[in-house]
Amino acid sequence: MLQVVINTVVILGTLHVLITLLSRFSTRSVPNRPDELARRAELCWRKDDPHAVDEVISLHYDALGDCSTTHGQRGQLLCNLGTILWIRFKRQGNSQDLDNAIALLREALALHPVGHPDRSASLNNLAVMLPIRFKHRNNDQDLHEAIALLSEALTLRPVGHPDRSMSLNNLAGVLSTRFEHRGNVQDLDEATTLQSEALALCPVGHPDRSGSLNNLANKLSTRFEHRGNVQDLDNAITLHREALALYPVGHPERSMSSNNLANQLYTRFQHRGDDQDLDNAITLHREALALYPVGHPDRSASLNNLANQLYTRFKHRGNVQDLDDAIALHSEALALYPVGHPDRPASLNNLAAVLPTRFKHRGNNQDLDDAIALHREALTLRPIGHPNRSETLNNLAVVLSTRAEHRGNVQDLDETITLHSEALALRPVGHPRRSTSLCNLATVLSTRFKHRGDVQDLGDAIALYRDALALHPASHPDRCASLRGLAQGLSTRLEHLGNIPDLDEAIVLHNEILALHPAGHPDRPETLDNLAVVLSTRFEHRGNDQDLDEAITLQSEALALRPVGHPDRSGSLNNLANQLSTRFEHRGNDQDLDDAITLHREGLTLYPVGHPERSMSLNNLANQLSARFKYRCNVLDLDEAITLHKEALALRPVGHPDRSGSLINLANLHFHQGKHQDLDDAVILYREALALHTVGHSHQVMSLNNLASVLSGRFETRGNDEDLDEAIALNRKALSLRPVGHPNRSSSLNNLATALSTRFKHRGNGQDLNESLDNLHCALTLLTQHDPRRLTVHQSLATVYLLFHRPRLDGTGDDIDNLNTAMHHLRAAANVVSGGLLLRLRASLDWVRHAAQHAHNTELEAYATSMQLLDAYMSATASLSSRHDAMKLFPCTLAVDAASCALRRGDVCRAVELLEQGRTLIWTQMARFRRPLDSLQKHGDHAEALMKKFRDLSSLLDKPPAEHREGIPRVNVEAEAAQYRQLVDDWNKTVEEIRKLKGFSRFLLPPLFSDLQDAARDGPIIVLVASKSSCDAIIIPHKQPPIDIQLPTNLEKLLRLAIALQQAVDKDLGPKGTQSELIKALRMLWDDIVRPVVEKLGGFVRQGSRIWWCPTSFFGFLPLHAAGEYREYGQSLSHLYVSSYTPSLTALMRARRSHDRSLSVPFAVIGQNRPEGASFTLDCVEPELELVRSLLPPPPTVSFTKIASVDATKSRALCALRDNTWLHFSCHGTQGEEPFESAFLMRDQPLSLLDITQMDLSRHEFAFLSACETAVGDANTPDEVVHLAAGLQFAGVKSVIGTLWRVNDAIVQRLVEAFYKNLCGDGTMNSKRAARALHRAVQSLARDKDMPLDQRIVFMHIGI
Repeated sequence: MLQVVINTVVILGTLHVLITLLSRFSTRSVPNRPDELARRAELCWRKDDPHAVDEVISLHYDALGDCSTTHGQRGQLLCNLGTILWIRFKRQGNSQDLDNAIALLREALALHPVGHPDRSASLNNLAVMLPIRFKHRNNDQDLHEAIALLSEALTLRPVGHPDRSMSLNNLAGVLSTRFEHRGNVQDLDEATTLQSEALALCPVGHPDRSGSLNNLANKLSTRFEHRGNVQDLDNAITLHREALALYPVGHPERSMSSNNLANQLYTRFQHRGDDQDLDNAITLHREALALYPVGHPDRSASLNNLANQLYTRFKHRGNVQDLDDAIALHSEALALYPVGHPDRPASLNNLAAVLPTRFKHRGNNQDLDDAIALHREALTLRPIGHPNRSETLNNLAVVLSTRAEHRGNVQDLDETITLHSEALALRPVGHPRRSTSLCNLATVLSTRFKHRGDVQDLGDAIALYRDALALHPASHPDRCASLRGLAQGLSTRLEHLGNIPDLDEAIVLHNEILALHPAGHPDRPETLDNLAVVLSTRFEHRGNDQDLDEAITLQSEALALRPVGHPDRSGSLNNLANQLSTRFEHRGNDQDLDDAITLHREGLTLYPVGHPERSMSLNNLANQLSARFKYRCNVLDLDEAITLHKEALALRPVGHPDRSGSLINLANLHFHQGKHQDLDDAVILYREALALHTVGHSHQVMSLNNLASVLSGRFETRGNDEDLDEAIALNRKALSLRPVGHPNRSSSLNNLATALSTRFKHRGNGQDLNESLDNLHCALTLLTQHDPRRLTVHQSLATVYLLFHRPRLDGTGDDIDNLNTAMHHLRAAANVVSGGLLLRLRASLDWVRHAAQHAHNTELEAYATSMQLLDAYMSATASLSSRHDAMKLFPCTLAVDAASCALRRGDVCRAVELLEQGRTLIWTQMARFRRPLDSLQKHGDHAEALMKKFRDLSSLLDKPPAEHREGIPRVNVEAEAAQYRQLVDDWNKTVEEIRKLKGFSRFLLPPLFSDLQDAARDGPIIVLVASKSSCDAIIIPHKQPPIDIQLPTNLEKLLRLAIALQQAVDKDLGPKGTQSELIKALRMLWDDIVRPVVEKLGGFVRQGSRIWWCPTSFFGFLPLHAAGEYREYGQSLSHLYVSSYTPSLTALMRARRSHDRSLSVPFAVIGQNRPEGASFTLDCVEPELELVRSLLPPPPTVSFTKIASVDATKSRALCALRDNTWLHFSCHGTQGEEPFESAFLMRDQPLSLLDITQMDLSRHEFAFLSACETAVGDANTPDEVVHLAAGLQFAGVKSVIGTLWRVNDAIVQRLVEAFYKNLCGDGTMNSKRAARALHRAVQSLARDKDMPLDQRIVFMHIGI
């Protein structure tokens, strides 16, 4: 990339010191008229007269010849002659003069031994000459000797010496030079310390203070550039400000000081992005320019400085006026350098550097052509042999490369390579800029490879990158640039040739760069970006989630390092948004998509109307809104996306280099809307885009694919054969552009095969289907074992084999074989690990659908695979709410459909196992991290260590990050999520180790029926299964085989019954306290569901026994315990058995685990009569709490705690929940829009289900929830059983009483009273008595006509 160097004014103090020495000489007496000799020497300095200088040198040599080695003035004369020789060297460049000067000064030093009063001056005189020779010959010895001499001189000028500040400055200057040469930061630190002391010796008012301020500021600025400590930069700016204040308006040095301050403000702007710094820098440069009117010799340099700053502001804000002004200033500067002026080539380069930028933003070809013409003129002014020819060759090559990119002119590209090759030849081995030329040539060779596909070009490019890196060993300041170049070359080879080892090497290189840019380094954000990009690329090739997560973590850190106002923030916003979008596509977590949209919205605000990058930002936001529309079908997203794409297209008129991208984006939206007019519009837009991607264009294949896809889509809608035929022709052309060996050939083969199979479906031409099959087999062989694209090809192959399976298709082989092969490919698609969990899960669901449709023998395997993948997919999601959201993406009936499939095959035990595996996934995963492992201790030290590791990891995982919290930086959110995923990985590995132990082979695996049956040891469990194919009841006794009962109902009738029950509850009371609609629904519940079960139970379960219901699907919304005939002498379930519920069999087994009980039962009542925001008071709360207190046994049996009214805050309730194992809630309960938002309303804020799930309540015995709707699940995911009562049970509470609908507080008090009398009226506290106590309480109130039926049956018991 072409860089313009800003000239800065350098103040050298050495010369003034030397002239002073000449003046001293005039006061001494030496032969050859010394006064006249000194006067003439001083005149030589002031007037550039070569003959006069030669004469004075000759006179000095004569005078020196007259002075013996012991003459008192010889030393001074040697010093004066050395100074004049240095002046002649400076003017004429003869290095012999410099060598002679140094030799004379050495002799002078020898005449001033240790202790001589003039030794310090002689040390200094010799020392200041040596760095000058070092800069010309690069001899380290000169630099080391200078530092040694200046260090000795400094010791001879202790604190208080009038020349100490001069010695401090000189030594600091040479140390700084050595730092620049070797990069030893200790030199820089020492130089800074010396400059600080020098400044202290120049207090306010001292004539040299301004120089000391500038010197120290420069050292601090250099240190900032190498360490990134912003305090150094701030201090440098403060010093420059003070220096500027010492140069009032009119002072000859003010312009120089303005430039110094402006440059540092610009540096700070680049680091922090504060617009004020950039504006202030421009203001200072404008002031400096005003001090250089037309005709001033320094006006051109000032024009360039101001132009550079304006150009930077344009890139940051997009104000084209700044760009135009920068070009105008550079043009004026060029006019000041007419043909023949030595600085004209540099000025030509400066103007040529900014013109291509205006071309990119306005598309005016003249700007690009003018830039090339300027660079060509500059090149003619630097003919072969000119020291700067290589730089000019490079500049011209860069702009020609730009023109080649935009016009596709391969001649420009070839000339670019020729120019870079010549530049490289001018920079042989040992040249300081050889590595730059190596990288430049490598870059254009890589570009030519992309256009022509000549592998030799790419191989040469990578070899050049490696040569460049070899020139920059570890600790070399340019190593990072070489590492970056080689990494980019390897990435290009990977992209086009698919060489995976290149990708791994590129990641290693980027990691090394990141290590060289630690926290605080100004280049760290860019390095984070680059590493994130290659990790994302590796994710695309291998599907390793960890790569994608790490990429997002890196991009999040980069964004955090570019706060609001930073000039590169927009880029970071875009990068992070793109990675989040990719993760959404892979995992389906819509939070990632929402976050991506939020980031793109912020990015768009940084590009207001008129900004050259606005169209790009509009496209980015529109694309993500389009993705969200496909996901949520919110037409507002679609409408906004179309509006944004249209605005973007309007900003890219005909001729704009990026117009094709906008055409494609807008066409994509029209395509996915699928309406007739939209499809036509999409075809028109895609055709225009294809016309812009002519032969040889890198995006031609993409345009061919796009147009082919929309034509195929229009064919599906309208059936126009011409559309399909054209689509196939376009796919064939795209395939021809990806010959054998092209890394994306398999994708083109798959696209063509898909179109051919579509044509077969509509025309029945077996040749199309055979060609489709051949293409897909070929595509599959081109893909490596770990290529994620294998998943898509397997799915396409399955589609084709299913078409072959169609009845009586001549010549296609055996139908059963084709069906089996189709199922094989569906199974293979679901098992492509690199494809990612989300795509694999979707593929497995396709397998389920087709296997079910064809009644294939792999149907049950397909279900099991889908549930396993769903479980794995969910476990990678950190928060409970996001897991629940993810469940909505997939069939909510997956587990019951799998069980139904097993029942159809007569395998009742397998049906139960599948239900346990596929239901209550959220709770099951949470319970995994709370597994007791006491029995592991018996297996030795290794087992005990595994137990400890498992518990530690489980403890950390038990409280995953809940939600994105407002105000928390994304970098922190991502770090939490990444840490969680790493913990999951470690936890899985530990579980695998535990499974290797004897007796633990099925540790945490889906339980077998033989294990699950133990849940029925206290009474039978009735599992109700509702699927489209049938509704069944499975009775699970403790020892006997399970019994399957096909119920006389179906899914549709079940849904109608659930709705009827809810509507009946909401209706007014009927005559005499009965509710006819509710009774009618309860009778239906009895007839269709409960009676068939009771009839079967009667054969082996005695009346009065306890039974447990485990309802699935819509069964979970029915009050099964209340089913009955509701007529005189009629039967009802409550007369026969005591009903309880359990969300799953494993949940019931967990609840039965015994724990040591305290001697005194800690019982807390928590009541809130006036929660936050409520406009009413629950008058019955306080009486209910007192009623419970009165009915409980007195201390020491029960230790009672009451939290009510103002004390019943969320935090107090959580403490009570933690510290008491028996609980009674009396408050308002609410169902949130999201199930995990369901909550008990406290005084200050809700106590939500999410809060409860993050507590360990494994020692808790009982909870009574006297609040509304505490046992009502989510209709969208009924088999997850997400409600307050279930949440408490899964958190560990053994026995819970909840409510199915709203409760009447005044009426319910009577039921509460009856319940506690039955529970603990005899002074005993036992949570196992809760079910019978509730049963008897309801029975006792059955004759109470003032108690409405819906309120008698509203409570249900869950647990033991």
